[in-house]
Amino acid sequence: MDIASLDVARVGEALDRACCEFGFFYITGHRIDRALSGRVMTLAREFFAQPLEQKMAIAMAHGGRAWRGYFPVDGELTSGRPDRKEGIYFGTELAVDDARVRAGLPLHGRNLFPALPGFRDTLLAYIDEVTAVGQLLLRGIAVGLGLPQDYFLGRYTRDPTVLFRIFNYPPSTAGADEDELGVGEHTDYGLLTLLQQDEVGGLQVWHLDRWIPAPPVPDSFVCNVGDMLERLTAGRYVSALHRVRNVSTQDRISMPLFLDPSFDSVLEPIKILAPDPTAADRRRHGRRWDGTDLATVSGNYGDYLLNKVSKVFPELREKVL
Repeated sequence: MDIASLDVARVGEALDRACCEFGFFYITGHRIDRALSGRVMTLAREFFAQPLEQKMAIAMAHGGRAWRGYFPVDGELTSGRPDRKEGIYFGTELAVDDARVRAGLPLHGRNLFPALPGFRDTLLAYIDEVTAVGQLLLRGIAVGLGLPQDYFLGRYTRDPTVLFRIFNYPPSTAGADEDELGVGEHTDYGLLTLLQQDEVGGLQVWHLDRWIPAPPVPDSFVCNVGDMLERLTAGRYVSALHRVRNVSTQDRISMPLFLDPSFDSVLEPIKILAPDPTAADRRRHGRRWDGTDLATVSGNYGDYLLNKVSKVFPELREKVL
């Protein structure tokens, strides 16, 4: 959908339909400079083309409690299985004297940037631009739900948890079967994910009873509902299952930004919304991939996020947490 329109009600209605039926949607008209997006993609390719020892100079082991930096192929797990991808973790850049950093709050701190000219400034500018688009989408989603435009901003995203990843998916190995995945089937943890992908493709979304492709569309973002938006809407929106299979002969670059609630946000369903009885039908085999019943999730978002992330990097969890 084109979000350049000033008709918030129309955009909100379209977002509501997409989030109810698929949990995934494309946006155009986001007004992010193509040159900025292209520069980030170019820098990503330059980084991943380097020898492994150079990439390991910013390994996540050097990022401490901030959980930032590089991991190699097979270094990240989904449902206990290594993913066939490498990547870099980034987040909101915080100074060493920030109160959260001084307190040692996990997932908060400084980023580890590759030693490539312009990487730091380009990346931070891009994160700010995509975050602003995410906040705009949440305003539209609020309107689509019959809520004030600033509903999510006022309660959850005034100081959001922003996580940004750059992934490189090598081609599948010769003769690989369908079980070899760039990333295994999963849902995202927060409110909203905004993904820029290159032209290679490989993203798949589970809908009703099959995997459907989410192919690249020029100058667009693929967006999807996260666990917390499902939780807050009492199941009206479903955090959609997705995975990646790179069956091409080229590497695939993927750059998702996760716009999540603030770390200390308390998670409670929006009282005016009733659960959608058809929601289970939009999940694989009528269940969540990890067996979690989001209706039972309580406490704050930071606890939920740490529990999830620590399963992705169990060795790092033992060292850091």
